[in-house]
Amino acid sequence: MSLKKALLAATVLALPLAAQAQPVTGVYVGAGAGYNYLQDSDITVDGNGPSLGTAYGPRRDLTAEFENGWGGVVSLGYGFGNGLRAEVEGNYRENEVDQLSAGAALPGIGGKVRTYGAMVNALYDFHLGLPVVPYIGAGVGYVWHDYDTVRSRATPGNAGVNSVTIDDDEGKFAFQGIAGLAFPISAVPGLALTAEYRFLGSLDPEMEAVSRTATGAAVRTKVETENYNHSAFIGIRYAFNQPVPPAPVPVVAPAPAAAPAPARTYLVFFDFDRADLTDRARQIIAEAAQNSSRVQATRIEVAGHADRAGTPQYNQRLSQRRADAVAAELVRLGVARSAITVQAFGESRPLVPTADGVREPQNRRVEIVLR
Repeated sequence: MSLKKALLAATVLALPLAAQAQPVTGVYVGAGAGYNYLQDSDITVDGNGPSLGTAYGPRRDLTAEFENGWGGVVSLGYGFGNGLRAEVEGNYRENEVDQLSAGAALPGIGGKVRTYGAMVNALYDFHLGLPVVPYIGAGVGYVWHDYDTVRSRATPGNAGVNSVTIDDDEGKFAFQGIAGLAFPISAVPGLALTAEYRFLGSLDPEMEAVSRTATGAAVRTKVETENYNHSAFIGIRYAFNQPVPPAPVPVVAPAPAAAPAPARTYLVFFDFDRADLTDRARQIIAEAAQNSSRVQATRIEVAGHADRAGTPQYNQRLSQRRADAVAAELVRLGVARSAITVQAFGESRPLVPTADGVREPQNRRVEIVLR
C-alpha cells in the first residue's frame, strides 16, 4: 500500500468519529425559550382568616385555571469532561388567567401570573457515540410567584361581595427536573442546539386577597396557592475552549519487500479515559499481527501512553491497561505472548506536547513496534 493510499484510507475511517459529540469541558453558556403550562391552582384561605365573601357561597376556596403561556431560561455552567455539568440558571415564566371558579366559573376574570427566580442545577450528558446527546438534570433554588391583578366579580344575585382581587407575590424554595437532547453543530466546535422539557415547582406561596363589597369596603385575607409549571424549551448552548478533532495519524506504510525490513510502527488510538478497543483499533492490531509473521519479527514492543488530563499516577495505570488490551488482542490473533514486551509510559512521552490537564487525542495511544 502506498503512503498516499494509507492517508486516504485513514481519513475516510476517521470521518464518522469527527461527527460524534465531545463531552463539555470547561465554561459554557446557554439560553432557551418556549411554551409553559401552569397547572390549575387551588387558592385556599389561610388558617382561620375571613372567607372570600358570601358572593361565593359557603366555599372558602377558589380554583384558578390558566391559558397557555411562555417562558425562558439563561444559564452559566461548567462541564467536567466526563458528562457531568453544573450550572446556575435564571428563569422567567408567564401565563394569563383563564378563569377562577368556586364550584362554578366566576365572571369578570382578568390578570396574569408570573414565576421568576434563580436555580442551581446538576446535569449529566449520555455520550452514546451518536450525533445527538441525551441529558437529564435536577435543580433547586428560589423563585417568586406573582399574581398581577387577578380579579373576579361576584356572581349575579349575590350582593355580599362585588369583587375579589389578588395582586401580590412571594418567593419560595423551588425545585425542578430536566430532560433534554443536545444537537452539536460539527462546523462550530462547542456549539449545540437543545430541546428540553422542564418541570418547575415551588412550596405554596402565601398572598393577600382583597374582597370588596358594593360599597367599596375591603376585607383582606391571606390565601395559599400552588405553583407547578411544565415547560418545553428550544435553545442554544456554547461551550468555550472545546478541542478541535485532530487529523488522524496514518499507519506507517510497510517498506518494499526487496528492501531490508526496518522497524515498523503501528499507532492504536483510544477514546478519552477508555482502554477498550474500537473497531478501527482492532483493524490496526490485526494488520500488525499479520505483518509480524510476514516479516518474521523477532520482537514486538507494545507501549501504552495517555494524555495529560488527570493525575500522573492515574494516567500511568490507564496507559498500562491500554497496552495490556492491545497485547491481549495480538495474542488472540495468534502472536506468541513470549514475543511481546509490554511497557507503560503514562503521560511522560506525548506525541503532541501540551500543558498539564489538556486533552489531546493523539496522546491517547498504544505504539506497536515490530523489530
